[in-house]
Amino acid sequence: MSRYAIGIDLGTTHSALSWVDLQTEGMTPEILPIAQQSGPGAVQDFALLPSFLYMPHLSELATGDLALPWNAAPDRIIGEWARSHGALTPIRLVSSAKSWLGHAGVDRRAGILPADAPIEVERISPLAASTHYLQHLRDAWNHCHPEAPFDQQAVTVTIPASFDPAARELTAEAAQAAGYQGITLLEEPQAALYSWIAGSAGDWRKQVQVGDVILVIDVGGGTSDFSLIAVTEDAGNLQLNRVAVGEHILLGGDNMDLALAHGVARDLAAEGKQLDPWQMRALIYACRLAKEQLLSDPDLQSVPGGRAQQGLQTHWRLDQDRVEARSADRPPPRWLFPGRGEQRSAREPPACRTHADRPALCAGCCRHTPLGRTAGPPARRHEPTAGIRTA
Repeated sequence: MSRYAIGIDLGTTHSALSWVDLQTEGMTPEILPIAQQSGPGAVQDFALLPSFLYMPHLSELATGDLALPWNAAPDRIIGEWARSHGALTPIRLVSSAKSWLGHAGVDRRAGILPADAPIEVERISPLAASTHYLQHLRDAWNHCHPEAPFDQQAVTVTIPASFDPAARELTAEAAQAAGYQGITLLEEPQAALYSWIAGSAGDWRKQVQVGDVILVIDVGGGTSDFSLIAVTEDAGNLQLNRVAVGEHILLGGDNMDLALAHGVARDLAAEGKQLDPWQMRALIYACRLAKEQLLSDPDLQSVPGGRAQQGLQTHWRLDQDRVEARSADRPPPRWLFPGRGEQRSAREPPACRTHADRPALCAGCCRHTPLGRTAGPPARRHEPTAGIRTA
């Protein structure tokens, strides 16, 4: 029996790992501090792993600059330093791999990232990038818990509810390539529902009644996910049935970064300062960093940017009011929607009642499709499942 249940959020802009001790009653989930490069020869623990991968030139860094506690000579930078250093050289920075993994219009096994990189720069596939992130999380766990090897724990990886069967299979394949022995894929809105149930300490039954419909909204870095959960009753017991899943909407934090960057670019253009494509790419990454600083600190009024940090030929400033206006007060322009999928509905069995009060134990026992089986008929509409378990 596994000692720990591990939950992994493989996100578009950030990834994280939480865990709970299954052999101790009353334990609450904890967040794993993830060791990652923070600068040349420097390693720090952070609660989140930025989902960025930087591929340095062979002569760019000195021997030992990339060393990790479990790998003395990696050839990639993953996480915090990849994000900050890659903003200076965006042609070598892989980002938003999860959005590409869910994009049915591209070959997700082909080397297409970084997008628009020149021919001399190596490219990797969205599948390979996802594998690197999952491998890093596995190694970080084993570094912190050598007494409890990752391969012996119960592992769940979350995915968007709107992921099509191919994207689900690719996520499971990435996990297997990263050395995961067995996983369950759990839809992110359902994971959020389980978190609400666990946080209510059993009081969730007092907060809903038969006939209620719960709307779960998950706005992430690259996608927005919507699920409707109906409250029903069976033999006097409340049940939660998922009745609908939203379209696969590629709209999230990435779009906010684009909107902010284009706003700054318009301000610069009004001053007669035009940006070339790579300066624009650098500006997008700079706006992402500035946005995160401003949204995490309400007392911070503005963040400067410009030539010294991003290779731009001028200086600019992003203020709190603009970020709040773009994120909450006004809808984004239509051109920021890169794609839409098909509407999907679900008529599935009830969510897990056995583990409703301890969702960490569930591991998708109520709804899963073994790896290799199609989660629904190969028609335009399909019934997405809550997880794919690999054996």
